[in-house]
Formats: sequence, C-alpha cells, structure tokens
Amino acid sequence: MTTLLTAFFLLGFLSCEKDSTSSKDNETVTDIDGNVYNTVTIGDQVWMAENLKVTHYCNGDAIPKVIGDSDWENLASGAYCINDNNDSNAVTYGFLYNWYAVDDSRDIVPEGWHVPTDEEWQTLVDYLGGSGVAGGKLKETGTTHWNSPNGGATNESGFSALPGGYRHHNGRYTNMGYNARFWSSTEHDNYDAWNRLLNSYNSGVYRFSNYLHYGFSVRCVRD
Repeated sequence: MTTLLTAFFLLGFLSCEKDSTSSKDNETVTDIDGNVYNTVTIGDQVWMAENLKVTHYCNGDAIPKVIGDSDWENLASGAYCINDNNDSNAVTYGFLYNWYAVDDSRDIVPEGWHVPTDEEWQTLVDYLGGSGVAGGKLKETGTTHWNSPNGGATNESGFSALPGGYRHHNGRYTNMGYNARFWSSTEHDNYDAWNRLLNSYNSGVYRFSNYLHYGFSVRCVRD
C-alpha cells in the first residue's frame, strides 16, 4: 500500500508540470489529478480553454469538497464544490472554488501556470475589443449549454466559456446556464476579490468584487 501511495503522489507531482504538444494552439496541460486541459493562445497570453476541476493542491494535499450551505458559508480556508452538488455537472463545467483555494500557497494550478490577476483579465478583455464585446468572443456558441439567446456569442477567441453558474457566500447555488464567473487572484480588500462575469443575455464582460466565500469557476493562464 505504501508503495502504491508513493507512486500516486510521484505521478501527481509530475502532473503539476506542463505537458504540451508540438503546436502552441493545441497545447495541453495536465493537473495533479491527471485531468488534461486544452489551451488557447489569445494575443500574448496562453489560457486554459476549460474550467479547472482539480481536487488536490500541487503538494498532494486534498482540497476539501464542501456540500452543506452553512459549512460553505463559515469557511475561512480553501474548498471546492459542484453546482447543485450534482457530480455530472463537473464533467461539463468543472468545479467552483472559493477564493481561499485560489490564494492558497500550495497552488491549485499546474507548475508554469497561475490564476490570472485582475490586470491579466483586463488585458484579455482589452485585446478582444473591450468590455462591451469581449464576452461574445469568449463564450461558447449556441444554446447547448448557454440559455437563449446567448447574446453576441462567436467564441472567435477559442476560450469557450461555459455558464457554470456560481455559489453564493451563503452556500446557495445559482445561475447555471445564465452566468460564467471567474476568479482573479487579486484581492480588492480583506473581504473581497476581483472576478469577471459573462452572461447569456449579451456580449459584455463585467468586473465585480465579491466575498471570498463565493464559489466561482477558475481558468488559468501560463506564466
């Protein structure tokens, strides 16, 4: 058993390193759990083209999965959850993380990658034409996942944003199909951090600061 556990964590540590193919536009990266993510080059940045769904920090420590609303609300440490506590939602939308997990020094992202700063999010938005139109260029097209009308969606960036919804600081789930919300790594103050919101109604990208207890999706950008 000891040998098997050692092998597992050795493989995990290796998977925190970037695993890439020959073309930068078809590059992949693998997390500690062995999940493989497609990536996309947008301007001078390389982004994951899928939402994070890792359950361990890069040192092998587990990120707690927290289901109960009051348990979630009272957290002051990293945790993840799945919208509506329905495991099948994770296949499409990945996990929702509170900001404590984003900020944890053990890292939830593979080596060579990081959770984008507020400034890096703004660089992406500006490159795609500004906050009024960039959301459409970031969203997956159609209404398979986004609720109608999925306004302005072209996905010309290849970012393929999905409406995973989010979890309120009080533990309540909401807005799957309507919203995609992504953490930045930048604190606003001791209680809030910056994030970006896309919605199904228009092509905008909206900048908010929200309580650190909220559960949002995470996309990573290469160092």
